[in-house]
Amino acid sequence: MSFTLAGPATYAEDIRKSRFHCLAAPIASEAEAQAFLAARRDASAGHNCWAWKLGAQYRFSDDGEPGGTAGRPILAAIEGQDMDRVVVLVSRWFGGIKLGTGGLARAYGGCAAKCLQDAARLELVPSTRLAFACAFAEHALFKARVLALGASIEDEAYGTDGVELRLSLPSAKTEALQRLLSDLSRGRIQARSLDD
Repeated sequence: MSFTLAGPATYAEDIRKSRFHCLAAPIASEAEAQAFLAARRDASAGHNCWAWKLGAQYRFSDDGEPGGTAGRPILAAIEGQDMDRVVVLVSRWFGGIKLGTGGLARAYGGCAAKCLQDAARLELVPSTRLAFACAFAEHALFKARVLALGASIEDEAYGTDGVELRLSLPSAKTEALQRLLSDLSRGRIQARSLDD
């Protein structure tokens, strides 16, 4: 089971006179992660290190810190908290005392982990994207029943023969949706997967 953030989160800590400030937020795409990082980088900080994870995709940056001492520990904190679809930025203001590579890794990873631990979470429910077409006369009934099943409508495309609905549904309810469509249409309509 994995989680994402319910909204933006912050955490700040002083470690041996260096100031660490962490910002984290939920993301839905790589572009959102990059936009968050571009908007939140603090030019006055010595280093703006970050990591993000979106399903199997991830990226991280040490931003001038010794290799492997910042971005990778931040990513490890994200994974250690069972988080997905999140971006974390940790800015550091040097306080005059060198932390060493181990100290830096503990500081960046620890700051990110504390930020994520304190943040409000949402459980990520696996979902499936599906589509099906129906006649205009059936549209209102099908839409109401599909929404009652817990689906969210992503798009409705109106054509000459009817309406195609594209939706997202918790994966555990896919079979129930297929039964519902078959029952309502007397076997004429089946949803097709858009995730392939």
